[in-house]
Amino acid sequence: MIRNCGCNINQTVMKIGIIGSGNIGGNLGKHWAKAGHEVLFSSRHPEELKDLASEAGNNAQAMGIKEAFESNADVYLLAMPFKAVDEMAKTYASQYSNKLIIDATNPYPERDGEMAQKVRDANYTASEYTAMKFSSAKTAKAFNSIKADDLRDKAFRSTDKLTVPYAAQDIESRYVTKKLIEDMGFDTLYVGNLTDTKIMDPDQAIYGKSLPHDELKQLVDSVRMY
Repeated sequence: MIRNCGCNINQTVMKIGIIGSGNIGGNLGKHWAKAGHEVLFSSRHPEELKDLASEAGNNAQAMGIKEAFESNADVYLLAMPFKAVDEMAKTYASQYSNKLIIDATNPYPERDGEMAQKVRDANYTASEYTAMKFSSAKTAKAFNSIKADDLRDKAFRSTDKLTVPYAAQDIESRYVTKKLIEDMGFDTLYVGNLTDTKIMDPDQAIYGKSLPHDELKQLVDSVRMY
């Protein structure tokens, strides 16, 4: 049974809550605002996001994390440190229910501590961990493996497009995530469901790779042959 994530596959304009508006979240938010979506930049210090929201234009605003989760967005992008996943999921459980969560986080033990190492050593993927914590939402994985500079600088190309790999729990979240990637001028490569995302994690085969579609697919296929 497919649970409605609160957004429509054919919806043209979406309200997107950016949870963590640093290098990844900030640039993705600017791209989505340029594409015409309503973007809510958020952090623990929203006063520091005013310049970012101004740069993104009329489709963007800055606010606290609590306000972003209470805003009834269609989609939430998680772009904060991985160590914040537990607290975010617990604190804002009632606000993200039945929404789409796009997980752009990565577990780095040197930054996130022991919990990140446990996840990296576990028999489940980092994205499955996020999905377990945000259990009443639908979770997709994207934007965690392509180089951050390329994500910032190589959007909205009409030729020589780079490809963003992604995974999703169900049909609706799969196609909404695909649309949001394509809206900013990248190609997409669906790698499967969340159990298939190990290949996207730090130190794995496609982590840190910024490639055209056919090259990325060839790399994924070659890894999966063994």
